[in-house]
Amino acid sequence: MGLVKDLFKGDRVIWIIFLFLCLISIIEVFSAGSTLTYKSGDHWAPIRQHSIFLIVGFFIVVLVHNIPSKWFRALPFILLPLSIILLLFVMAMGFIHPEYKTNDAARWLNIAGIQFQPSEIAKMAIIIITAFILSRTQEEKSANPKAFKYIMWCLGIVFILIAPENGSTAALLFGVVFLMMIIGRVPWNQLIKLGTIIAAVIIFFVAFLKITPDATLDNIPLGHRFVTWKHRIFTDRSKESIPAAKFDIDRDAQKAHAHIAIASSNIVGKMPGNSVQRDFLPQAFSDFIFAIIIEELGLLGGGFVVILYIWLLIRAGRIANKCEKTFPAFLVMGITLLLVSQAMLNMMVAVDLFPITGQPLPLISKGGTSTLINCAYIGMILSVSREVNEREAALAEEEKLNAQKEKAKDLLNMAMNMAQEETEEDEQTQEIEDSDYEEEQ
Repeated sequence: MGLVKDLFKGDRVIWIIFLFLCLISIIEVFSAGSTLTYKSGDHWAPIRQHSIFLIVGFFIVVLVHNIPSKWFRALPFILLPLSIILLLFVMAMGFIHPEYKTNDAARWLNIAGIQFQPSEIAKMAIIIITAFILSRTQEEKSANPKAFKYIMWCLGIVFILIAPENGSTAALLFGVVFLMMIIGRVPWNQLIKLGTIIAAVIIFFVAFLKITPDATLDNIPLGHRFVTWKHRIFTDRSKESIPAAKFDIDRDAQKAHAHIAIASSNIVGKMPGNSVQRDFLPQAFSDFIFAIIIEELGLLGGGFVVILYIWLLIRAGRIANKCEKTFPAFLVMGITLLLVSQAMLNMMVAVDLFPITGQPLPLISKGGTSTLINCAYIGMILSVSREVNEREAALAEEEKLNAQKEKAKDLLNMAMNMAQEETEEDEQTQEIEDSDYEEEQ
């Protein structure tokens, strides 16, 4: 029992959420990896690889959650320059070698057989440096206006490098940082100006995509993803119903088969391993794994996954509220907002509430870089919660000692009072005896 307590430090609820997400991930990735099994010819290869990443991720959580949170402040000064260099390299490789791209996007870097996304490292760097800047610029009523400038410079560079190849990741990161600035009390006039500019840019950009022919979009420098974005934004946005006989399922296969997976489910689902649409969804184990979860685990299973992420956000808010210093509080909220926002985006895509983005479901979807980075995020949250618990335990112990001292002091005073009363009684008795003796004489 003592070993388990020493190993699983920090907030127990966060540990429970993490372990539940990992368990769901193992079950559903194993079930949804049929296409990977077909390609590899090995039934166990996909889940074996994913399980290894989860095991390594577990050790990362254990390692990171024992590191003092103040040490995390040094990470962005290493990770930010590194991620910028790697993002530039990936972008350059996409131009030099078109075959380097996957699905018309250069996002992956392969070093010594290990494939990872530099954008994941950049996201971590931006979240941590935003928390650091906000914590260092806090004043009595709000953050110093310079905080906005510093954050936007860091975010702007990374956003420009990520957006051409992965627009949804860049937009997600921007949205999370914007929420962090609200939490960090950045002056409202700066946030309103930024929001107005962003809204105007989005309206102009969407209108530009709408009226520009695909052939013209393809010839725009760094605009090779514009056609994809255009089709994802405007495809099936019409409210006009299409008869089943005329519906072209091959036109947008991912979304169509995701809809079939959800529609063919029920309250409890078909049970793990019985999915049909996993054989038709090319990203059933990643981008559309939530549709497979609903198909196999039903509405109850899908609802349980949603509750886990919401529960994570609530617990993180409580941890942040108990933090004595601002940096750990901003760090916990930034990390959790990133994880939960990405999860909600993935689930909204699966149920057709948002255009396809390609965002995986954190800690559930199959993936190497994202799994390990997300485990590091959980480790950071647990590190802060561990420090909060230790501080609360120290305060409780101090209060206990103070209470014991007060009790001992009260007992000592009581004993002294009783001794004094006995002395006074003895003196009175002696005086009476002396008075009686004098009368007898």
